[in-house]
Amino acid sequence: MRLRSILRPGLAMLAVIAVACASARAAEHVTLRNGFELDCARQEPVGDRVRLYLLPAAGSQGASSDVNYIEVSASAVLRVDAIPDPLATAPASVAAPLLPLATSPALTSAEMRPMLDRAGALHNVDADLLASVIHAESNGNALAVSRAGAQGLMQLMPSTAAELGVHDSFAPEQNIGGGTAYLDALLMRYHNDMRLAVAAYNAGPAVVDRYHGIPPYTETRAYVARVVSEFNRRKRAALASHTSLIAAAVSR
Repeated sequence: MRLRSILRPGLAMLAVIAVACASARAAEHVTLRNGFELDCARQEPVGDRVRLYLLPAAGSQGASSDVNYIEVSASAVLRVDAIPDPLATAPASVAAPLLPLATSPALTSAEMRPMLDRAGALHNVDADLLASVIHAESNGNALAVSRAGAQGLMQLMPSTAAELGVHDSFAPEQNIGGGTAYLDALLMRYHNDMRLAVAAYNAGPAVVDRYHGIPPYTETRAYVARVVSEFNRRKRAALASHTSLIAAAVSR
């Protein structure tokens, strides 16, 4: 199955921040020391920091690239490579809108649970772990979009979604399926160590491998703590519910 061949645990996987780049000038591929990579239209030094200018996301008509940027420490930039112009000239017709029309993007637990159960059973991933990742990533908002461009319930980057065969990251079942497949690959890579897999889901496996554990990033450590805490909360609630049912049955 193609999905499994893409996600073999021996395959090196980087968390790539996929963003559109400018067609008016040569774009640049920037590699950061923390393992993240992104494409930008241009860069501009601001004191001891660098602004990496991105194009507006598809669907944000009229937005200027001058206000769409990520600012990082100059020392955080490891390498900058020029991207040939042809890579920036994809037909506009193939770019899907970043935010599809919808009136109720938030899904209830009851709506998500069957999708989580199906995806979890297919990839042998605990449905409560999937729910905990979704809680940390998007809080159940199927149309969530991060500043870096991650999309949907499990915040898939467009490039990652494409690799996983996800055609519409805002379709809940597709997004959950893709995110579950990726998390499954990370769990296999880290021998079912949930904390390492979750850290890699947030920061990228290259970073986890480099530090031989959870990287010393405040954001990643807080993310892992949130997911683990939510996972434990769900397991305690399930145990309490199960115990109550048994007690009720015995007392009859």
